[in-house]
Amino acid sequence: MELIILTGMSGAGKSQAADFFEDQGFFCIDNLPPLILPELAKTFFKGQGGEGYGVEKLAFIVDIRSKELLKGFSAAIKRINEEVGCPYRIVFLEANDSVLISRYRQTRRKHPLQKDVSLADAITMERKMLQGIRALSSQVIDTSMMAISAFREELTALIEDDSSTGMSVFIESFGFKYGLPADCDNVMDVRFLPNPYYIPELKMLSGQDQGIIDYLEEFSETKDFLQKQYELYEFLIPLYIKEGKGRLHIGVGCTGGRHRSVYTAEHLYEFLTAKGFKTRLHHRDIDKDPKYKKESN
Repeated sequence: MELIILTGMSGAGKSQAADFFEDQGFFCIDNLPPLILPELAKTFFKGQGGEGYGVEKLAFIVDIRSKELLKGFSAAIKRINEEVGCPYRIVFLEANDSVLISRYRQTRRKHPLQKDVSLADAITMERKMLQGIRALSSQVIDTSMMAISAFREELTALIEDDSSTGMSVFIESFGFKYGLPADCDNVMDVRFLPNPYYIPELKMLSGQDQGIIDYLEEFSETKDFLQKQYELYEFLIPLYIKEGKGRLHIGVGCTGGRHRSVYTAEHLYEFLTAKGFKTRLHHRDIDKDPKYKKESN
């Protein structure tokens, strides 16, 4: 049985994720107190007579609609490890405060903890209360700047990943001006490379365009840096796999996330894919520069 425990910040996308898992054949149970998770997991996995109930995909959704629901989460996970014996993943959905506030204002919904405090204070309280659960999570997904299509791709990759097929590598380009991805294992800063943004004829292109590629490859440091990264990850990834890591998230950042980071992420993706590693690529901020949008309209 495949078990996913879905949790995270209110407003970060748990409802959309639960709908997605249901579409993928998961039996979803929402708003569960952690203390009963082991019994339910054991029942579905082994059944009353030890033969199970034929449920191959199961998802529990745990959140903070009530403070009491968070009690005993660590103990519940320990019991699942000791008594149930089925593989599981704890998926934590994250978003920054400004995005969460914006989402609540757009939907006009009330935060579960927003009784005698402001929305901002309720979010701060929730984040503190979820720190322990976040630390236990197998995967953290930051939905702050993630389009629905990208979110679904991330969830698809999550359920397709299998420890028997080796570790998956997720490469994500981003712009430092928009903030670091929340769940990166490694961050590569390529702001030392010459910036095409200041070349008028290149400014509106991206790192996927030949003009940017040709420009960056005029500089020896570009190729030297890439070669060193190839060697580093060809060395590191087998060691991560040996240690049992299921997923490696590599962030590649430049200032705006459209030129240098995209170029570098594309080349690292091509190299690791050619080496046979299970690799995915996402450009988070390639279209998010407001100057780019304004000038292209």
